[in-house]
Amino acid sequence: MPWLEGKPVRAAALGVAAAAALVIGGTSLFLPLDNRLSDAFVRAHAAGRQGDPGIVIVDIDEASFARMQDVAGKWPWPRSVHAELVAGIAEQGPKAIVFDIFFSDPDVFRPDADRLFNETLKAVPGVYLPMARLPARDDAKGVPIAEAAAVLGVEAGPGARPDARVALLAPTVVDPALWRTGVINFNEDADGVGRRYYLWLDAHGWRIPSLPVRLARDLGYAVPEAQELVLDWRGPPGAFRHVSYADLYEDFGRKKRERPADEFRDKIVIVGTAATGLQDLRVTPIASLHPGVEILATAIDNLKNGRAMRVAPPAVAVVLALALIAAMLFAFERRVSATRVGLGLAAATLAVLAAAYAAVGAGTIVPVVSPLAFAWTFFVLAALAEYLREKKSREQAVGMFSRFLNPRVVRDLVEQGRTPESMSGQASEITVLFSDIRGFTTLSETHSPEEIVRLLNRYFSRQVEVVFRHGGTLDKFIGDAIMAFWGAPVPDARHAEHAVAAALEMQAVLEDFKRELGAEAGDIAAVFDVGIGINTGRAVVGFIGARQKLDYTAIGDTVNTASRIEGLTKGVARILVSAETARAAADAFDFVPRGAYKVKGRAQEVELFEPRPKGAPPSSAGEPA
Repeated sequence: MPWLEGKPVRAAALGVAAAAALVIGGTSLFLPLDNRLSDAFVRAHAAGRQGDPGIVIVDIDEASFARMQDVAGKWPWPRSVHAELVAGIAEQGPKAIVFDIFFSDPDVFRPDADRLFNETLKAVPGVYLPMARLPARDDAKGVPIAEAAAVLGVEAGPGARPDARVALLAPTVVDPALWRTGVINFNEDADGVGRRYYLWLDAHGWRIPSLPVRLARDLGYAVPEAQELVLDWRGPPGAFRHVSYADLYEDFGRKKRERPADEFRDKIVIVGTAATGLQDLRVTPIASLHPGVEILATAIDNLKNGRAMRVAPPAVAVVLALALIAAMLFAFERRVSATRVGLGLAAATLAVLAAAYAAVGAGTIVPVVSPLAFAWTFFVLAALAEYLREKKSREQAVGMFSRFLNPRVVRDLVEQGRTPESMSGQASEITVLFSDIRGFTTLSETHSPEEIVRLLNRYFSRQVEVVFRHGGTLDKFIGDAIMAFWGAPVPDARHAEHAVAAALEMQAVLEDFKRELGAEAGDIAAVFDVGIGINTGRAVVGFIGARQKLDYTAIGDTVNTASRIEGLTKGVARILVSAETARAAADAFDFVPRGAYKVKGRAQEVELFEPRPKGAPPSSAGEPA
């Protein structure tokens, strides 16, 4: 794909985006982490809420077990006790009385208590009893669901099997004619946490209603068509009003009651237990020991008030992941630094988390862990790719710069992020130096090529050191000539001074070199000399050439004139500079006029000067070459 050719960041973006779409849209890989995060948000929002005041829990608490010991004995209590409680509550006109206690096994020792309970329920029509769906493996021993459908409130779905049996823990202690029942099975996710409540349970195509649904239908509350309800928690355990079972039972037994006579009027009263002894404690997003009776109360509250949490579809998370990846790709392709992109992603992460928290407060759970995980995965891959690209670019830059700059200057340029691509041709004010060897033709005729190469290498090495020492840029070697310039790529306000200083030192190095040669080969030293021409002015400087080979060089009339000046040194002076250079370096050096000369390419003659150290006597000047 041309779009991906040589683009590792694009390839990473495409790969991570595809993985995000597949994983988020088709798996539950990140579901545990999303659940943990949403649980924390749900818990934070629920902390400041209260349950519906129209729902009251009559709690068989620890105190009730102790205080009812003399009246009812050990648990389970005789059903006659519950009958008395129901009768007392019913007198106050509640909307409904809902038990969170199973009545599945007859009391063989106290059958009269069971009969009293049935008689009471016959007189109090608004009592709801729970049942439970038993494991499907026991269905063969269950009840024929078609025969019991009317009693249980079960509905036949499109594929309902007429001969199906379903294993149910039903309230068989009570006359089936009095059943107002529904299942209260705990609905837990794969991690064991209950976040949802069954509205319906499917069994062989039959829809078995939950107890909250059975109650809601009778009271005229809207029931969603969904199979389950994502609970909108109303607070921590204790969010609903609790009344101690023992307090209530004892008050009902008094001739003159102390509690309000309308305490439960128009209330939904749930009879259950929050005591740890009966082990009806579950794990929910709100608490690790959440009483089952409070979970039931929450489900009833949600149906009564039209409350329920919504879970955003996976497409939302996919779109969020793709948007974050696309934004980072846009930034990376525009050479935004990985640090800035990372800071941006960190800010986006906080914004996404804040939005997800706000969404939970508004009733919607948005999975954000998975899109953030894929976004950070892409960032790491892209940052690594950019690091490797930058490292390669730096290595290339070091390799290219090292050919014409001092290593210290190379380090400074690379640390500044300067690359060959960023240093294309620019017009700059520079000073150009040409140094050419005199007598080279004679040397070539009288010495072997190997000797000439060794000689040039020794000489060039010393002179390049001088150029670098004075901050110059080595442009190139042209046969036996050296071209260098000052003022680029590192800006230098005193480029003319530094170029002249380098020329004077090159002259001194030449004399030292000739003395060494005199000791080795006097004939070479006798003919070996140089001419140096310097000019200052505007020139185009940068990497110029083909893609396969770029050279950092300077071009323009200023360069050509410097070369021409070097050609005029013979018979005049070893070093000659233009009037522009002399003016620019006048504060640092003295300049001796050496006349005006016609230069190829220029209509007017060029004035040339020989530089000397400030205050130096005439004898210190270089001898004419």
